[in-house]
Amino acid sequence: MAVESGILHETAPIVRRFVALALISLLPATATATAAAGLFDSDEVLEIRLSGPLGTISSDRKDAERQEHPFIVRTGDQEVPVYVRVRGKSRTIHCEFPPLRLRFEAGDAAGTVFEGEEKLKLVTHCRSGRDHYENNLLDEFTAYRMFNLVSDMSYRVRLLRVTYEDTDNELEKLGRPYYAMLLESDDGLAQRTGASVLKVPGVIYSRLEPGQTARMSVFHYLVGNTDWSLVAAPDENCCHNVDLLEKDDAVLPIPYDFDRSGLVNAKYAKPAEGARIRKVTMRLYRGYCRSPIDEVAAGLDAIVALRKPIVELARSVPVVGKESAEERAQYIDRFFEEAVDDREKLLKRFEKDCIGRR
Repeated sequence: MAVESGILHETAPIVRRFVALALISLLPATATATAAAGLFDSDEVLEIRLSGPLGTISSDRKDAERQEHPFIVRTGDQEVPVYVRVRGKSRTIHCEFPPLRLRFEAGDAAGTVFEGEEKLKLVTHCRSGRDHYENNLLDEFTAYRMFNLVSDMSYRVRLLRVTYEDTDNELEKLGRPYYAMLLESDDGLAQRTGASVLKVPGVIYSRLEPGQTARMSVFHYLVGNTDWSLVAAPDENCCHNVDLLEKDDAVLPIPYDFDRSGLVNAKYAKPAEGARIRKVTMRLYRGYCRSPIDEVAAGLDAIVALRKPIVELARSVPVVGKESAEERAQYIDRFFEEAVDDREKLLKRFEKDCIGRR
């Protein structure tokens, strides 16, 4: 009881403010109030403060233990109540600061940058006080933004600088802002693109939209990612690190989670089981053999045509500490050198390494 009383005592101010803000949100909006720009409509880094029982929530690692807790998110002079819980699988094992899920009650975020959002994934810095892990996040942000250039059917992301306020006073090294990113929800992507979210245990390959599938497969090779599958899935829904949308009777694969890619090169990352490479920075094509090589070639050429903006993007995303954005750009540009100088050889390698060869 003493521990429970202590937690209640520490979180009581947040709960009281949470309730107060929720009540305020029920008041009618003034005639002069205008909706803020959409969360993912700006490239500016968004500064926020997230206050709540971070010590308590960071202990909720197992699925059965993950509970929502009331927090306050501040941006500028605005405060919004939000429910927060731990999310994710492997990162909850490797990261002392876990990824989080934010959930806004209807109407609470009206007139703020979060207006219209309900559930959002927050990708965090993994380990406090270590530049390498924060740069891992910035590299993964780069991967998402690069795929935005490759396809409109992709998750948008918003880069944040987050000041975390632990009302439990348990977590250390939170005295400065950390980079983080918010991911567009699958419902948000579906609404934006006129598609629908598809939750199925598996997908018939012939239903996959050829162009999107080819570009996604080549893109995974570009960023050095083997941690994905259109067949295997860790839970009841297909697929592994790929979501599915349906539009015009076609199924479009949407990639996510690039933390185990060579571009990110996280310390905990290993090649996918069965991948014939020693380390994640080595590239291996994991597309499926059922994709005709002319479709794969078209996907390759579409990405090669974006060489300049993709490499410039890799250089423009910030880094912290002594690491250099030029290293990130060089890793990406080595793919383009291979794709331009040895295109036919690369396509033959794709045919040799594809999955599902009979």
